[in-house]
Amino acid sequence: MDFDHRLDKGAEKGCILNSRILWFFSKAARALGDDSLIPYARHAYEFLRERGLDREWGGVYWSLTYDGKPLDETKHTYNQAFAIYALSAYYRLTGEEEALALARELFDLIERRCTDEGGYLEAFTRDFRPAGNEKLSENGVLAERTMNTLLHVFEGYSGLYQAGGDPAVAGAMERILHIYAKRVYNPDKRRQEVFFDRAYHSLIDLTSYGHDIESSWLIDWGCGFLEKPGLTAEIAAVNSQLADSVLKTAFDGRSLANECERGVVDGHRVWWVQAEALLGFVNEFSKHPDRTDCRDAAAALWRFITEKVEDHRPGGEWFWRLEETGAPDSSKPTVEPWKCPYHNGRMCMELIRRDPDVYV
Repeated sequence: MDFDHRLDKGAEKGCILNSRILWFFSKAARALGDDSLIPYARHAYEFLRERGLDREWGGVYWSLTYDGKPLDETKHTYNQAFAIYALSAYYRLTGEEEALALARELFDLIERRCTDEGGYLEAFTRDFRPAGNEKLSENGVLAERTMNTLLHVFEGYSGLYQAGGDPAVAGAMERILHIYAKRVYNPDKRRQEVFFDRAYHSLIDLTSYGHDIESSWLIDWGCGFLEKPGLTAEIAAVNSQLADSVLKTAFDGRSLANECERGVVDGHRVWWVQAEALLGFVNEFSKHPDRTDCRDAAAALWRFITEKVEDHRPGGEWFWRLEETGAPDSSKPTVEPWKCPYHNGRMCMELIRRDPDVYV
């Protein structure tokens, strides 16, 4: 759907998009107690099961044609992780054992085909031969490992562990947390490094404010399922440093900048960055009630989102991003393979979950 809300029914169907839609409607139906949302979740589930999964080689395709034929057959670890996240949420909604079994199959596939002794790898051909990682590389580099994939593998595994309680999943989550704290997090710069070679050498001087603040709450969330106080305390301290750094370097009193590359700040206001920032600051305030600056930042972000980022036109959702002038960027679509009600929908549902007077 383009900026002017024109729907292209012949467009490519990204499997990440489908997984995020499946996750959203599965979670929303539970959070709101609204059974009218279940058919939307079921529709996305059946499309993933029947079209998105490669029954010959395993895993989920990158994208499909509008009528459900394989288009981009790349098998990316990030994509498999989102399918796990979505299938786990659908299982928790419906109790359908097939969904949980598919999620576990994808977990086994990642651990068997998408890892090495150092951690998690990125892109593969349909039959799992190594491929270039253009899809998760940006800013002029080609990364063999990325912070982004590691984060969302942890997210998918956290959802699976929440759904099934498998000790093997817990073990993989602990491995990821070790990589996160020892390899990805840079304590000197109080940020995550973003793009790496195989040996975890950072490829670029880049701070992704959105990913840092997203990690600060999302990794706390997943770590909590493991019920290991020492590990939780260690990781919580890292996450608090991330949140504090983002607040002090990227928040202007109303909204959050996108990223900083080689000292140059990208001042665009991106929809998902604002959603994750609000949630990250709420999370930090809940951990440290004396951090009223985080509370106030979250309140300011809420006002900014509802006044500026939300598309108030009939049928509107959220603008993809705002120019530095504050005007919506009309070159960006309303819906595309990366944009749907995942970040912003999750923000809303996570806020509901955290308020015991509202949570259903």
